[in-house]
Amino acid sequence: MKKLILLLFLMTGVVVFAQVSIQQNKQDNDLKLSALPYYSFGKGIGITSPDSLFQMNIRFRIQNRVSYINNEDEPAGYDGQIRRLRLRFDGYVGSPKFLYAVQLSFAPGDVGEIKDGENLNIIRDAVVFYRPNKNWNLSFGQTKLPGNRQRVNSSGGLQLTDRSINNTKFTIDRDFGFQVHNLNEFQNSFSYNFKGALSTGEGRNITGNADSGIAVTTKVELFPFGAFSRDGTYFEGDIVREQKPKFMLSGAFQQNNNAKRTQGQLGNDLFQERTMKSVLIDAMFKYNGWAAMSSYMSRSTSKNAITINPLDNSQVSYAFVGEGFDYQLSYNFPSNYEFIGRFSNQKVGDDIKTLAPNAKQYSIGVTKYIWEHAFKVQSELTFDTLHYYNGDKRNNWFLRFQIEIGI
Repeated sequence: MKKLILLLFLMTGVVVFAQVSIQQNKQDNDLKLSALPYYSFGKGIGITSPDSLFQMNIRFRIQNRVSYINNEDEPAGYDGQIRRLRLRFDGYVGSPKFLYAVQLSFAPGDVGEIKDGENLNIIRDAVVFYRPNKNWNLSFGQTKLPGNRQRVNSSGGLQLTDRSINNTKFTIDRDFGFQVHNLNEFQNSFSYNFKGALSTGEGRNITGNADSGIAVTTKVELFPFGAFSRDGTYFEGDIVREQKPKFMLSGAFQQNNNAKRTQGQLGNDLFQERTMKSVLIDAMFKYNGWAAMSSYMSRSTSKNAITINPLDNSQVSYAFVGEGFDYQLSYNFPSNYEFIGRFSNQKVGDDIKTLAPNAKQYSIGVTKYIWEHAFKVQSELTFDTLHYYNGDKRNNWFLRFQIEIGI
């Protein structure tokens, strides 16, 4: 049945593409790729062919950071790294209705450790779009799923230097498959978006070791007072200083059937497959420099989250189940200095409470926007507390300085 659904989805996509004729269009390709948000104050460097049948925009961004890390029972130390180095190409071929986007990553933290027999993991996004009009986006390829707000936002559009501990554990991130987005956004009246995806459930750049299930993701976004200015849903903080209150409420659900990794699309391998269900709820408010965000994220499994190596009962691997809440508040002064505070609370599921700690995270930060999110200087102080099942408690903290720049 699952294979039949996937086949019908594929056939539908082929028919839709076949019925559209490619026509010359000389309009500017100022596109909203809802499946691949990428904050840009400008439009990068653009190249358009003389007959306007081809367009390519080139963009890059860099995150350089240095951190002082002090973890309990470990020697304190400094860490300096290129956190992100991204290169993106997007545009259209034949007509602005047929689009593409490619994003590559080169920083060690993005690529990951190179292991024998595994892929070099530089491809983050490689996706083609069909956009028949401003209300519909259809895509095929690898890109972000319509998941939690903080993950859907580009890492270049964050207020603090990184995402929360709950995003790290419960996000659904990138996958390969089909997506359909229906967008109905209006500046000063009730707006809404519907988004869905049918994907492999295995994460990005996976070859071999395929599982027998697929992942189904659905999402609804509501804007009671109208859409945010300049697609403000896709970046944190009120850098545009909304003149009227803006609010968004969204909910997403995913069922990842027969997943083989500890976090569905992410994590290490499990010894047995597990079907995972994720619930992701977000709220965002912005007005006159103030911004507030709140998120709920959870993951559960159809069976016990712990899997055991059939060849060695002493080896276990577990799906990370549980739930978490994030709360974030900020104010951006007219001088474009912004003060941010965030609190995260994470509770692991009963299946794994003896194997993983509950956690709380407290963060404060100051950001100076030089050229909005495209060029900014950030500082952050974060304190973590880990509470273990046996009653032990561990405190960790870090102080970080980061510069982001891109086009």
